[in-house]
Amino acid sequence: MFVFWGDGSDAAKQLVDSIKVRSTENFNWTFIFILAVIFYVYWSEIHKKNYEVVFAGLALYGVHWLYEICNAIIGHVTGYPLWSVSNESTTFILLIGVCWELSMMFMLAGIISFKMLPADRNKRYFTNNGKKKGISCKLVGALEMALLFALFESFLAGTSNHSFIWVYKWWGVIPVFITTYVPFFLASNYVPDMEPKKRTRFLVIEWSLVAILLIVLIPLGII
Repeated sequence: MFVFWGDGSDAAKQLVDSIKVRSTENFNWTFIFILAVIFYVYWSEIHKKNYEVVFAGLALYGVHWLYEICNAIIGHVTGYPLWSVSNESTTFILLIGVCWELSMMFMLAGIISFKMLPADRNKRYFTNNGKKKGISCKLVGALEMALLFALFESFLAGTSNHSFIWVYKWWGVIPVFITTYVPFFLASNYVPDMEPKKRTRFLVIEWSLVAILLIVLIPLGII
């Protein structure tokens, strides 16, 4: 069953109110297995010197964390975040809107998206025999992946264990697609081909901001 918008119901609000962030009640060994898979994928790419692939993964994963931090802040300020994950759907909740399994998936999502691009990443579609500039394959790839992820999230929002919880009636597939997933995959598809200095600056600023926000906001009980 697909759910395309939040329903604003008391039931949805109660599910969010019951979320136990960073509780180990449901912890199990799949946590370790998933972590081992992530290490294997990244170190395999580093060993092959496929650094652009690693940059793609880190670029998207950093954006993911910035979004999750912002979502948690929204939840702290307004009472309810834009999206949440339920206790029943995961072994460990990192922030109110992201669990361990989901976060690790996003650590691979940028790598997957980048690898799905054509070998010639300068390729453009709809060029009309060179008379029109066309559309970059990186942009098309980002839009395709964003649509796929938004639709899958709508499926998760309709699962019986409430893998995703949308409280607000105005939040759903369309805003998720436009405001969340498109930026995710634009980062993974474009950052690796930046000039080296700009790419380094982007990743350093991105991950420094993530680290500072986590170090400051978690002890304060905001996220």
